[in-house]
Amino acid sequence: MSPVTAGVLQLLALIAALALAYRPLGDHMARVYSSEKHYKPEKWVYKAIGANPSAEMRWPAYLRAVLAFSAVSVLFLYLLQRLQGSLPGSLGFVSIDPDQAFNTAASFVANTNWQSYYGEQAMGHVVQTGGLAVQNFVSAAVGMAVAVALVRGFARSRTGELGNFWADLVRGTVRILLPLAVVGALVLVACGVIQNFAGIHEVGQFMGGTQQWNGGAVASQEVIKELGTNGGGYFNANSAHPFENPTPFSNLFEIFLILLIPFALTRTFGKMVGSVKQGYAILATMAVIWVGFVALMMWTEFAGKGPAFEVAGGAMEGKETRFGIGASAIFSVSTTLTSTGAVNSFHSSYTGFGGGITMLGMQLGEIAPGGVGSGLYGMLIMAIIAVFIAGLMVGRTPEYLGKKIGTREIKFAACYILITPALVLGFTAAAMALDTPANSMTNSGAHGFSEILYAYTSGANNNGSAFAGLNADTQWFNSTIGIAMLLGRFLPMVFVLALAGSLAEQKPVPETAGTLRTDKPLYTGLLVGTILIVTGLTYFPALALGPLAEGLAA
Repeated sequence: MSPVTAGVLQLLALIAALALAYRPLGDHMARVYSSEKHYKPEKWVYKAIGANPSAEMRWPAYLRAVLAFSAVSVLFLYLLQRLQGSLPGSLGFVSIDPDQAFNTAASFVANTNWQSYYGEQAMGHVVQTGGLAVQNFVSAAVGMAVAVALVRGFARSRTGELGNFWADLVRGTVRILLPLAVVGALVLVACGVIQNFAGIHEVGQFMGGTQQWNGGAVASQEVIKELGTNGGGYFNANSAHPFENPTPFSNLFEIFLILLIPFALTRTFGKMVGSVKQGYAILATMAVIWVGFVALMMWTEFAGKGPAFEVAGGAMEGKETRFGIGASAIFSVSTTLTSTGAVNSFHSSYTGFGGGITMLGMQLGEIAPGGVGSGLYGMLIMAIIAVFIAGLMVGRTPEYLGKKIGTREIKFAACYILITPALVLGFTAAAMALDTPANSMTNSGAHGFSEILYAYTSGANNNGSAFAGLNADTQWFNSTIGIAMLLGRFLPMVFVLALAGSLAEQKPVPETAGTLRTDKPLYTGLLVGTILIVTGLTYFPALALGPLAEGLAA
């Protein structure tokens, strides 16, 4: 079987698995967020934190709860790292430096999981399991809660109430993420992923000496890093490490976990707004972009020119021979079109155009299908922009799901789509203009510029993957990327929740003959075009200086 055929068959198997899980999981999540029943363990949590899960919140109260919970999470994780040297189970590792502790705390709370350290050489069991793994659960649940709040904004009328953040947070964790993570961890253990609390031990011979590895609760963290679109690895090699991702089947299963909830949330959206066709339209938009990017990535990585590429059957540099080009291409596209950041190959070693595809996937806003929760609300923002553009074409007040998209709503949507590009391009320009940050680049020229552009694109978009070659463990990068991650995560949520509150206050607009049908293929095409045009106009000059210049020069 040729490598191309193997890659296509894996893609088809993945699509089939996602299709089988789409309806039951989407319906289950709709029931979870619509239920008025509170389970006993959930009541214990509410009592412990002093929350009333039945009290409805308007958008300012919902936002304050999101920010307060996240601020406490950052502080807790920061202190846990700073105190690591005094904690049991630290494996002898010292406490983390202040700038790196801030960067890591911001990263995991923002659902980014950017890592400027070697996981197996810096973090002990307590920080890994009690800090990082916990944030993998709750940061994902926060994103889902905000997405559901926006969906309620479309579904409700004549009220500004969007539900209760604490109830949404706890239910998302207890009823959705935890059960799926338990099952997924068992599958990974069966595949050979390690799960223990072993200390550091020496194995074999390595360049004339012994090699040291430490154990850890890897399977349980691996599953939620993928399922919650987090991405931070237990080991520096991330999902290319055989302890995290040992076989081609585990590789395909991890890609399935990455895409599972973001795609299924479109079904949840359709059920909650009372029209599954609307959910299918959003799903189709996400699927078209994802499949298109996978096809482009396979083409550019298999079609590399030159003797080395021809002997290897494609661009194999930086890719695991266990997985090959096809599986690596699917993984890289899936992880950069979501806010996952996990990698099973090194994106810096991709062809110029291949590296550009990974960057462009993040610059779309990671909405196809995007992060857990963040992908859905990001796509709904773009849906509003597309409706607005269509309204301008025909001179009609735009409507979406029975709600008028007026001046107030479009301002919120415009602010949302401007925040991340401003962070990415602003920090990249500052880093290139200063001497110290530029010294962290391993490469010069277009590839060196791509390293820095990728770093801030990854951080501000809450992805977390790295282009490699950039020494990001400096005070400048730890601080600025940490700030970019926090602002890139929580500033957009301000406008999402404000938009949700504005929509919920409206009364429904009756559908007329002039209403744009947003559940038809024509609208799906308009939405895909809007996403690509907006992203292209925003990032094309920067991409032209980096991956495009490198690809054309190859």
